[in-house]
Amino acid sequence: MVKEFLSQRGVTFQERDVSRNAAYAAELVRNTGQRGVPVTIIDGKMVIGYDPAQLEPLLKLNKQRPPFGASIADAGKITAKLSTGITLGAYVGSVKPGSIAAQTGLTAGDIITGINLNNVTTARDFERALASLHRGGRFSINFLRGNQTMTGEGTF
Repeated sequence: MVKEFLSQRGVTFQERDVSRNAAYAAELVRNTGQRGVPVTIIDGKMVIGYDPAQLEPLLKLNKQRPPFGASIADAGKITAKLSTGITLGAYVGSVKPGSIAAQTGLTAGDIITGINLNNVTTARDFERALASLHRGGRFSINFLRGNQTMTGEGTF
């Protein structure tokens, strides 16, 4: 149903069949904390299940600003599962080459802890901060890579 919904709106998408690819299944669990499908990610925001009421506004927002280019999840949930101690922030699951996220220096496994001096303790915090940015605006981002605190800059 999600594929039909997106196709009817002329949205191109990448399908990942978790039933046929163990790496995709592992990524799904790592990024969402669950195995439920379908999962639709639009500009880093996840919609689990077929929910047109959630998908439609994201499609409109996606047309208004460029995508950030990273899959994001709650770092607290991910780090708890990895038994590395709980670290709050927005966990970066993957980064699209050439994206805004890549330009800031983010890589998979980083944990975003702040954007424009606003603390980020969850993926939702990060999405809210990102939503406040405007096309052409510059921003700074703070993140952890291992035990090292880093800062990057980007332009929407």
